[in-house]
Amino acid sequence: MFFKTALLTLSSLSIVTQVSAFAPSRTFLSKASNLKMSEEEPEKISLAPDETALVLIEYQNEFTTEGGGLHDAVKDCMEKTGTIENSKKVLDAAREKGVKVFHLPISFDEGHKEISEKPYGILAGVKEGKLFKSGEWGAEICDTMKPTDTDIVCKGKAGLCGFASTNLDFMLRQNGIKNVVLGGFLTNCCVESTMRSAYELGYTVYTMQDCCAATSTEGQDAAFEHTFGMFSIPTTSDDIVAAVSG
Repeated sequence: MFFKTALLTLSSLSIVTQVSAFAPSRTFLSKASNLKMSEEEPEKISLAPDETALVLIEYQNEFTTEGGGLHDAVKDCMEKTGTIENSKKVLDAAREKGVKVFHLPISFDEGHKEISEKPYGILAGVKEGKLFKSGEWGAEICDTMKPTDTDIVCKGKAGLCGFASTNLDFMLRQNGIKNVVLGGFLTNCCVESTMRSAYELGYTVYTMQDCCAATSTEGQDAAFEHTFGMFSIPTTSDDIVAAVSG
């Protein structure tokens, strides 16, 4: 039941990214046409490692690993984009070049009391499926992306946005971060929510298409083409590796 709830919710999210609630004018749409990355070449990126953070969202076994509660839902998209392989490549480069790495896992106590008694949408699926329970294998960050002593694991994520219930903004500012590079799960859910907040908080945001995954490749592609460019600079793992390598 929770898979159906989650997938139906995420399907509606992909529709929302394509249909504007405020019916924008033709002028706005014309000016926004450059947001579609498929239609023009991205500019070369250069990032100062000491001002840049790699923010890794929910690289947890529930998503990343066979046997995880949501692995089957994202498996096809992960395979198509090379999500884990590309993310590990960026993670290794970030550590080598001195980019600060922030992990953003989501977790819940027994009974998922952090979520409403009458949840709806994607969090209803999480609660019904008893997913991401603190202290259990499903909530652990996968072996490939395990934090090291030099990384920071942010605390408190029990919702979609990486900023709303966590210490992420405080930790970024404590470390003098100006640029935020995003990857993780789900592309059109937690990644997009975090992207929007980072944008409004004044960070320069980069979102890596090949380091994210959604429950469908259609949802992944729609987010990249129609949403990423509104709230971040859409990019790829290779571009970010080059950008921090100088």
